Amino acid sequence: MAPCAQLYALRGCMPATTSTKETSETDLVIWAARNGVTTLTMNLPRRLNGWTMPMMDALKAALNRAEGDSDTQVVILTGADPYYCAGVNLSATIQLGHPRDLHAAIVEHNEALFEAFLGFSKPILVAANGPAIGASVTSATLCDAIIASEKATFSTPFATLGVTPEGCSSVLFARLMGEEAAQRMLGPEGWKPSGAEALSVGLVDACVPHETLLNEAQALAESWIADGKTRTFRGGLSLDTLRATNARESVGVADSFLGSAFLKGQFRFLWSKKKRGPAMMFLSLWLSRPLWGLMLPKGGGAAAED
Repeated sequence: MAPCAQLYALRGCMPATTSTKETSETDLVIWAARNGVTTLTMNLPRRLNGWTMPMMDALKAALNRAEGDSDTQVVILTGADPYYCAGVNLSATIQLGHPRDLHAAIVEHNEALFEAFLGFSKPILVAANGPAIGASVTSATLCDAIIASEKATFSTPFATLGVTPEGCSSVLFARLMGEEAAQRMLGPEGWKPSGAEALSVGLVDACVPHETLLNEAQALAESWIADGKTRTFRGGLSLDTLRATNARESVGVADSFLGSAFLKGQFRFLWSKKKRGPAMMFLSLWLSRPLWGLMLPKGGGAAAED
């Protein structure tokens, strides 16, 4: 298989979209406004509110709308039960192209995803109603605060996947939780704290009964309005620092996705799930990487090489 065709297999293993309904922004992100607070609900429960391309586009469009809406003073972001969000599989967004162009596209996509949160100028509160995975966790920490349901869990399995930290988590997690808890989540242990555990280490700001989550979030958001709260970032980090971290991490993510550790890990995972066709594609990518890897930018994927 030619190098570019091999790299296209990354996209083919995890299709990004299916139904027509899924492309409707109105369906994917539900908008509800009350007393100056706009609640955005990610609404793709059959896919656990995962960030497919249509979902990410719909969420960015909703944030842009809220940014320009004079009646919106605070945004609450939540998910349709039972999940908050199953995260995003970046391989589902990769397009056919030269390895160097593919590397650049991954960097651009990853950086833009988190910039949607970093660049939002109004206070934004995450109401984590259920499990949150990957980028949905790291993006939540870029918001002003997180209220967790007792049914929430938080997972960032980057080390298991052979991917470097993203969403500013390489810096921000330690600032929020301390080095030990940060490494438990980001490292090989892959610790997945519950809402109560996340509160105990400082990942979230409150943990409440599931049935009162949105009422608690609404009350907090309205108190922010009454207090004249402006947009802030957790951990005492500046916007410039977070943007610089996002840019650096995005290069690392691209290196990881095109590195041997990730490709080998995907092969083994898919093979264990008896997905033989996609598994063999990743095996081919892994074995042939010494050839097409020469076309990557200098250092691209090097950190993930065996």
